[in-house]
Amino acid sequence: MKTETKSGLYRKLPSVDEVVRQPGLESLISQEGLIAVTDAARAVLASLRDEISTGRLDDNGVDLALSGLDQAVQRRVQQALSYSLRAVINATGVILHTNLGRAPLAASVLEHIRETARGYSNLEFDIELGERGKRDVHVDRLFRKLLGEVSTETSTIVVNNNAAAVLLALNTLGEGGEVIVSRGELVEIGGSFRIPDVMTKSNAVLREVGTTNRTRLSDYEHAITDNTRLLLHVHRSNFEITGFTEQPRLDELVDLSRQRKIPLLEDLGSGALINLDSFGITGEPSVLDSLRAGVDVVTYSGDKLLGGPQAGILSGRSDLIARMRSNSLFRALRVDKLTYAAMEATLMAYVKGDHDAIPTIRMMRLSKEEVGKRAEAIAGIVRSLKLSVDVIDGESVIGGGAAPSAVLPTRLLAVSVEGLSADNIASRLRLSTPPIIARVEEGRVLLDLRTVSPAEDEAVIHALGQIAP
Repeated sequence: MKTETKSGLYRKLPSVDEVVRQPGLESLISQEGLIAVTDAARAVLASLRDEISTGRLDDNGVDLALSGLDQAVQRRVQQALSYSLRAVINATGVILHTNLGRAPLAASVLEHIRETARGYSNLEFDIELGERGKRDVHVDRLFRKLLGEVSTETSTIVVNNNAAAVLLALNTLGEGGEVIVSRGELVEIGGSFRIPDVMTKSNAVLREVGTTNRTRLSDYEHAITDNTRLLLHVHRSNFEITGFTEQPRLDELVDLSRQRKIPLLEDLGSGALINLDSFGITGEPSVLDSLRAGVDVVTYSGDKLLGGPQAGILSGRSDLIARMRSNSLFRALRVDKLTYAAMEATLMAYVKGDHDAIPTIRMMRLSKEEVGKRAEAIAGIVRSLKLSVDVIDGESVIGGGAAPSAVLPTRLLAVSVEGLSADNIASRLRLSTPPIIARVEEGRVLLDLRTVSPAEDEAVIHALGQIAP
């Protein structure tokens, strides 16, 4: 295309002002505002100029584009004003999928958030006394019920995530002194956050003991000096070391901490509040296990095995928790009313013993047969000449840096479509409404209904039907 011809095509394009004055956009301006429509018009015209510049639009193409200019602006406005954060269907079988928001929240949690967030609340107000209160009382009272069997002197505070909980504890208890930790526990969690980096930010001095695979109690004993402020035990929740290994038992570390009068902090990470052995998940200690063993302070996540909102939780000796509550860093890391509402409702389900009300717990408790029954029902509905759906054995995983070796037997929908690759099928599922996130293995798309709510089955059926009608 010649430059002169391009110049002529450029002259055919209206100005932004001319576009927004078109009668066809009056109702859109009324609904969404002049600024949004003007921005959309400017973007559409810029796109047309780019296509003319690269030779992708000729004279006829420009005329066709201008005839649909109103519709193009409307689509651009809808795209610009739609939410980026969207609900998706997790069909991966990864229960605590970090990229998909980890633990889904219980229905009672959503209702409690709605009730307390639509207006004002007593977040920091004591209704009985008519004076200012403390926001952490709303969950501390429930944690005392759940953890109180260990000691009536156990307190709990909440910050915005577990890394923040570890940071607060290290800064409060170890600032200016040494914190002893095994080299085999210097873990890296998601997003490249490393325990040594968190320790540096806390102004505590890292004192590594032992080796990557073997650390003995004597390594801790020999490392203790007058400047030792804290013993740190980090639960390796997202990986395992096997083979020629050794690590002190937790009760041995507890005895050492008491003999030397040095607090023991455990970064438990996953934060299970109940025993998971009956679900087939072994080797994952609960918060109660650690506190019963005598750990002084335990840090753990709210949105992992606990099944609540994102939060970092610190439970332990009341005197040490009180020091953390008084640390100015606590205010910087504190959570808002939505998190407290979500946490309170989640904990209430535990207090009532209604564990199945918590989606994460319910998913872990599902049997292979229960998942398979739903999978067979969906397969029977969507099978067609072009769409092949088989129900096969497979495994679900916990995810979220919890129970790395634990797998749950499940039944999977294995989907293939004539003429489409597995990646193409997975892409079409992601672009459905709502998006469906699946796994691709050995040339087939796999959907695990363990992590799909029964209320979402119809959406899965519809999406599969759209792929190969």
